[in-house]
Amino acid sequence: MTELLDKAIAAVQELPPEKQDAIASLILEELADDLKWDTTFAQSQDTLAELAAKARADMRVGRITNTGFDEL
Repeated sequence: MTELLDKAIAAVQELPPEKQDAIASLILEELADDLKWDTTFAQSQDTLAELAAKARADMRVGRITNTGFDEL
C-alpha cells in the first residue's frame, strides 16, 4: 500500500462509521467503474481494428473513394 493511501485510510478511520461507509462506497464504485471502462475499451479496440482492416480492404478493391466534405 502506498504512503498516501495509508494516510487516507488512517484519516477515514477517525470518522464516524456512517462516513466511513460512505467513503468506502465511493471507492468501490470508482473501482467498479474503472474495471467496466477498461473492459469496454479493450473490447472496442478489437472492433476498431476489424473495421479498419475492412476499410483498408474496401479501399484496395475500389469500393471506397477519397472525397472531401464539399463533395458529399
